[in-house]
Amino acid sequence: MRALFLRLCVIVVLLAAPLAGQGATVDPPPEKARDLLRLLADPELQRWIAQQRSAPAAVQGASAPTNPDGDAMMSGQIDAIRTHLAALQGGFPKVPGALAEASERVHAEMAAHGMGSVFLLVAAFAALGFGVERLFWMVSGGVRRWIMASRLDTPGERLRAALARFCFGASWVAAFALGTIGAFLAFDWPPLFRDVLLRLLVAVVMVRLGLVLGRLLFAPGAERFRLLPMDTPAAWFWHRRLVVNVACFAFLYAFIEWLIAQKVDYGAYRVMAYTLSLGQLALVIEAVWRRPGERNERFKSVNWLLTVAFVVLLVVRIIGAFPLFWLGSLALLLYGAMRLADAVAMQLQRAPGEAPQTPVVPTIMSAAVLRAVRLVLIMLTGYLLARNWGFDLESMMTSDSVSVRILRGSFNVVVILLLADLVWFVFKAMIERRLAQAQALAVGDAHSGEATRLRTVLPILRNVSFVTLAVIAVLTALSALGVDIAPMVAGAGVVGIAVGFGAQTLVKDIVSGVFFLFDDAFRVGEYIQSGNYKGTVESFSLRSVRLRHHRGPVYTVPFGELGAVQNMSRDWVIDKLSIGITYDSDLEKARKLIKKIGQELAADPEFAPHIIEPLKMQGVEEFGDFAIQIRMKMMTRPGEQFVIRRRANAMIKAAFDANGIKFAYPTVQVAGGGAGDAATTAAAQQMLGARQGPAVD
Repeated sequence: MRALFLRLCVIVVLLAAPLAGQGATVDPPPEKARDLLRLLADPELQRWIAQQRSAPAAVQGASAPTNPDGDAMMSGQIDAIRTHLAALQGGFPKVPGALAEASERVHAEMAAHGMGSVFLLVAAFAALGFGVERLFWMVSGGVRRWIMASRLDTPGERLRAALARFCFGASWVAAFALGTIGAFLAFDWPPLFRDVLLRLLVAVVMVRLGLVLGRLLFAPGAERFRLLPMDTPAAWFWHRRLVVNVACFAFLYAFIEWLIAQKVDYGAYRVMAYTLSLGQLALVIEAVWRRPGERNERFKSVNWLLTVAFVVLLVVRIIGAFPLFWLGSLALLLYGAMRLADAVAMQLQRAPGEAPQTPVVPTIMSAAVLRAVRLVLIMLTGYLLARNWGFDLESMMTSDSVSVRILRGSFNVVVILLLADLVWFVFKAMIERRLAQAQALAVGDAHSGEATRLRTVLPILRNVSFVTLAVIAVLTALSALGVDIAPMVAGAGVVGIAVGFGAQTLVKDIVSGVFFLFDDAFRVGEYIQSGNYKGTVESFSLRSVRLRHHRGPVYTVPFGELGAVQNMSRDWVIDKLSIGITYDSDLEKARKLIKKIGQELAADPEFAPHIIEPLKMQGVEEFGDFAIQIRMKMMTRPGEQFVIRRRANAMIKAAFDANGIKFAYPTVQVAGGGAGDAATTAAAQQMLGARQGPAVD
């Protein structure tokens, strides 16, 4: 950067020349001349002269009035475009002469002061700037080491480190600027050459601030400080493109401003500005098409869209349709700034080393700050658009014409909607934060009371809050437009009463749902049964609940039809098992085996978190015709008893078989004696043969 700056200074020296006659002595000005000089030194008059100098009188005269009607505004814009194009057409042949004339002035001034003295001034200028910059670098070693050793574990620490890096970079640039300004104050400069060098200094400062911004956002050499989610090659790509485009814009702007200061013809310097803008457009399009990313159809579509947008903006600017140019360019800048703010906010909240694709639940503070930044950006864009469109904001605040009242009302509506957007997103961030906490709590315990209750109530609260805020915002906006909303509110009340009488079932469903939620009858994720409806609660609406049956079907049941609800997912369940063993079994041995199985299940890592009381035998339930029925029970978490029961049954079967305890099953014995027995046996065999059918060979 230093070599580039020195080379540009040498180029300016070679092209510059002082005005002739600077060394001639003049008589002291008369009193009227002193008054004129004092008048010209007035800041307001200087601003007015600068505005008049930036465009010809014809274009200024053709601009639209402050509050015209639609036809007059359209006619004025068409006339302004025609005048602008005519000025460009007339400025083409004047470009060589304008450049030659400006060069002659610079050469004349150089001849008057001498090349050697000018070179010494430039050397002193550069030496002071870079000397102060070097001094700042030497004394700021501790600050640099503190920044590099900063902890980046929390969003607050990362934001503090980013602010420290930006302040350090800006201070470094400010040290260079102060040194060069000191050179301006310490030496006697030729007026024209001083103007050239000052504009060049402004351009260099803009480029170095671009470097600071690039290092802050992309941090190509310090990944841990990066504020945008991207890898290092992409960071280097965007950092270089940012600096190159800022440098092109800065020196182009400085050159055009210098031409304006030299009183170059309006059409001539506009032609040169638009010609040089083609180079800026080429740099922007090159960055668009070579940007890192997956080369798919969406990538190409976005590239073509951006290319067409930038080309159209340049064409609109060249033809002189400045209102459309400012509208398009400010809208594009606003969209880019908001996307950039969103990306930085999300990256600040990610944990160190976390993947850029990881979703982030914004904190309440970050959501409030982000929406406030958006609000400020939109307001600033609107202000710049109004200024560039020629609206007199002071007269708009005091005038009472119809068009001004409409514009003022529209402005109030935008402010109201932006404030409503701010309130909504802060409230939404609060709810999403609580939902994320509930989700994290449910990971360890799927049926935690607090987690499931939050997951049930908060989505409904979010929807109701959105509708309420939207209604309030719309009514307030209509009031800002001058609409009397009192009849609307009264009418809405009457309509609400009429709807309440006409839709009693709907009102019943909504009211029943509210009381179900107040009673905490069921929550999302719980298994309930009401009449013929049963299933897991999946979601709610204002009037119904969605149940997922364990076989797959989904029931959407209005709250008014639920009635009594049986909740099978609260706190705990007691599962009872009953088995039959033979009369000759050892009951005490069976009890000990069942107790041992219960202890083994409770010690199993797979089942231990879900068992509250282990399996145990309660005793003999009854004496049956062919078995002794024994009863067992265990207490588990809701929904987990089925898997544990299956495992317990398998273990009981294996343990009883290994210890000689037999399971009872029904049997039929046929007994008798003598000839009657033989006859009975023959009859039974005959019946069995008749059932089986004839034998097949």
